[in-house]
Amino acid sequence: MKTINLNLPGLLLLQPEIWRDERGFFCECYRETLYKDLGIFVQTNHSFSKKGVLRGMHFQKSLGQSKLVTVLEGKIFDVAVDIRKDSPTFGKWEGVYLDSEKHEQLFIPPGFAHGFCVVSEGAHVLYKVSTIYDPETEKSFAYNDLDIPWPVTNPILSKKDQEAPPLAEVL
Repeated sequence: MKTINLNLPGLLLLQPEIWRDERGFFCECYRETLYKDLGIFVQTNHSFSKKGVLRGMHFQKSLGQSKLVTVLEGKIFDVAVDIRKDSPTFGKWEGVYLDSEKHEQLFIPPGFAHGFCVVSEGAHVLYKVSTIYDPETEKSFAYNDLDIPWPVTNPILSKKDQEAPPLAEVL
């Protein structure tokens, strides 16, 4: 597994070794000893979204939550925003494309909001998280508040994401 530090401190792109042959491919998605320094993951989530769906920007307010995001099928533009008020990169974002061909993973540490949009016909997204989902501490802010150049026009949003306030109102 190759680990690449991205521009925002703590944000990592993980590139697994992939073995391909005439049958298909094999790659190791998770091994506790390799991920131990990133924290223990206690819950795994799987979502499916069709092209044009944008989910975000979401975060857990109380303890924070780290995420390990990978795409099982399709392609997404995945974005993390630093929402740590004392961070020199507060309000900065980084986006990467994740797809089912490269099998790369995005590690998002606590203190970041997360969102993604689907650019393929559909996408199955799997993410491991470090804390159990708690609807009482879930927060979100408007996906278009930070001028992120999302690669979709007129995204398909949940009611919650349509009504999300600006970042300044939730922190």
